[in-house]
Amino acid sequence: MSAVKPPHVEGVQVHPSLRVPDLQQAIDFYTQKLGFTFGFTWGDPPDFGGVNLGSLQVFLSEQQEKTLIGNTVFFVIENPDELFLFQQNNGVEVVVPPGNRPWGIRDYEVRDPYGNNLVFGRYIYNMEPPISIERVDVPVRLEKRLAALLYDLAEHKGMSLNSTLEETLLHTFEPMGNGVASPHTKTTLRYIQELKKKHGIDYDSHGSYHFVEKDNS
Repeated sequence: MSAVKPPHVEGVQVHPSLRVPDLQQAIDFYTQKLGFTFGFTWGDPPDFGGVNLGSLQVFLSEQQEKTLIGNTVFFVIENPDELFLFQQNNGVEVVVPPGNRPWGIRDYEVRDPYGNNLVFGRYIYNMEPPISIERVDVPVRLEKRLAALLYDLAEHKGMSLNSTLEETLLHTFEPMGNGVASPHTKTTLRYIQELKKKHGIDYDSHGSYHFVEKDNS
């Protein structure tokens, strides 16, 4: 057993990937015989694709007959780089090291002792086409501890303070269930709780309604 405690990993999705000798034939079989719907194909000519069954997606990977041993499972998680370091330190066989893929995923691939490949990755949301904007200066005053948290959060996410605020605002404008959308994953929310303790933030999300500035005169 490993002496190092594994990182806390938040699972988002899992996709089995089945190796098939002919991608188009496999798609036809799944959609015409099994009741799946077409998802996507990738490549020129296509050698990778997906079919859907409701909200579930199965990947199909075209391989030569002699490589059809073993399958692949794709795990969409929040912190693949942290998990990669843990697995690498445990001597796991690395098939493909971590990297950003042109289809909008940052992932890596390892192999278990039984010939199965396991891919762990996260979505990259800044790979969409650029949106041309013009920024303006807005006079903003923030509670001192909250401002310190925002600076730390922006550094943690590898973003500017401006981008962090824009991301947060745009998400809160969108309803989700009985609340609003959040740009923060569960892992990031746990980190924010650590930052709140670090900066001594002892008020809740309604605290701003009660803020009264100190009289420093």
